[in-house]
Amino acid sequence: MPYFDTASAAPLHPVARQALQASLDEGWADPARLYREGRRARLLLDAAREAAAESVGCRPDELVFTPSGTHAVHTGVAGALAGRRRVGGRLVVSAVEHSSVLHAAEEHERTGGTAARVPVDRYGAVDPAGYADALVPGTALACLQSANHEVGTVQPVTEVAEVCAAAGVPLLVDAAQSLGWGPVEGAWSVLAASAHKWGGPPGVGLLAVRKGVRFAPRHPSDERESGRSPGFANLPAIVAAAASLRAVRAEAEAEAARLRVLVDRIRRRVVRLVPDVEVVGAADRRLPHLVTFSCLYVDGESLLHALDRAGFSVSSGSSCTSSTLTPSHVLAAMGVLSEGNVRVSLPAGTTAEEVNAFLEALPGAVAGVRAKLGVSEPAAVAPEADSLELDALGLRCPQPVIELARAIGRVPVGGTVTVVSDDEVARLDVPAWCALRGHAYLGEAARPAGVAYTVRRLR
Repeated sequence: MPYFDTASAAPLHPVARQALQASLDEGWADPARLYREGRRARLLLDAAREAAAESVGCRPDELVFTPSGTHAVHTGVAGALAGRRRVGGRLVVSAVEHSSVLHAAEEHERTGGTAARVPVDRYGAVDPAGYADALVPGTALACLQSANHEVGTVQPVTEVAEVCAAAGVPLLVDAAQSLGWGPVEGAWSVLAASAHKWGGPPGVGLLAVRKGVRFAPRHPSDERESGRSPGFANLPAIVAAAASLRAVRAEAEAEAARLRVLVDRIRRRVVRLVPDVEVVGAADRRLPHLVTFSCLYVDGESLLHALDRAGFSVSSGSSCTSSTLTPSHVLAAMGVLSEGNVRVSLPAGTTAEEVNAFLEALPGAVAGVRAKLGVSEPAAVAPEADSLELDALGLRCPQPVIELARAIGRVPVGGTVTVVSDDEVARLDVPAWCALRGHAYLGEAARPAGVAYTVRRLR
């Protein structure tokens, strides 16, 4: 069964498995002790730190291991803010950061700080000028992911780092999605990453803090990991994480070139094979293994289940999942179609045959979900009125857009259809429907119950 969700967690790399098994025998002792078992463990820890630091592009004494990537992000954000508390309490993040960064920003606001969110374009990329405008006096820290976890867009970290340096503000980079493909360029100040994203074992994060960056850990510290990650380290997992990072880097250039061809195939063919699909994210400046697309008139959860039954494990940023009734914050910030969203992220070793099989299964899966929702091309009818209003209150995605599609033929060209919905996803999906179907989106207006979205028929 092809596993196409490596952006969530990559399969354990063979080198990680070998290193983990070997270090279970050699690295079980306390590396802080002076007896031979402790010295042996210390040698393993030092070697792992040196290997990881080389891959990150920092000094070994600038890097510590944490219990997870999320722990690294939270520790990095809180420590950098605390270290610069005399400068001010303002935090700047992009609107499409990973939830770990956004949760840290929310906690900072809850405890009296302020946070500004820099918008992105329709491809999910920030404009460095947006950071320049946000770095007002009193800014203590800026955060920017190296590449987006949902749509794969690579961010202009080098340019943003230059803007931050000019303003005297440290930049924290969440490199979870990109570190396995190469080092993060630019003069970043703090970096966080997670081993299970590149094929290391879960439960290991990296936190690098450059020398000269003011940093004050916000938790009780001990003598381990420079006081930045207290507690007894999971040394076998750390050794496996460092070994696998070095291994995937050695393979990265060739594997990236191979997977980019397969992803380009998906990007080109999905819009030909499935009607009413929008491929989202940057076409060129993106991760080599990841592609995301959204399908009109599709319940995202049902589509994932249909693809799972067909033998393909994929992910989604759609609002239509069992865990949430709100749209993905990434897709919302981009202003793109959110319903029926599918994220495909290919692991190393994915074959062309597996991708071709996925493309063969996808049209049937989408058609099956649409059929269950009663989606079909509406029959041609004589226009009923110059304008119609549809009550879609209480209907969840993608139903309001389905009702809009059924009704648009009931008004003449130039006529309008207004959909009243209390599902916030409609704010994204109605304009996206207009762009895909060639109609004009006229805007929204608040109603006592819900919001009215008005569309003009153009063809």
